[in-house]
Amino acid sequence: MSDTRTPFEIMMDQAQELARNFNPALESFDPKGFEKLWPTMPKDAMEFWFGKGMRKEGLDARTRLLLTIAGLTMQGAQAEAPFRLTVRHAIEAGATPEEIAETIAQMSIFAGIPAMSRAMELARDVFPDGAGEEGEE
Repeated sequence: MSDTRTPFEIMMDQAQELARNFNPALESFDPKGFEKLWPTMPKDAMEFWFGKGMRKEGLDARTRLLLTIAGLTMQGAQAEAPFRLTVRHAIEAGATPEEIAETIAQMSIFAGIPAMSRAMELARDVFPDGAGEEGEE
């Protein structure tokens, strides 16, 4: 066995080859560039789509987006662009960086420390400078 790559590296190489064959433009695809295509929605639009559009007594957009962050954290925060976008939307809907950090931290009990750490890292990319840091009021 002369191939020293890990099974994951082999799988990624095969996936990249498949993407090149399917569409050569995918070879240079950057998920962070995708985020620029979908700016943060205004709070009113989020309330309509994610909030109380169906029932006036229902959950507001802020709460729904915090729940979405919790779910994405549970999945290991693997989908970076959707995770960062959801954090941006949650902030726009009125969630504070501290509430987002607390939501992510709560998921460590269920998803584990690595998933929480990854989610926190992605969230900090979106937070205003310094927000959400430990010990901050």
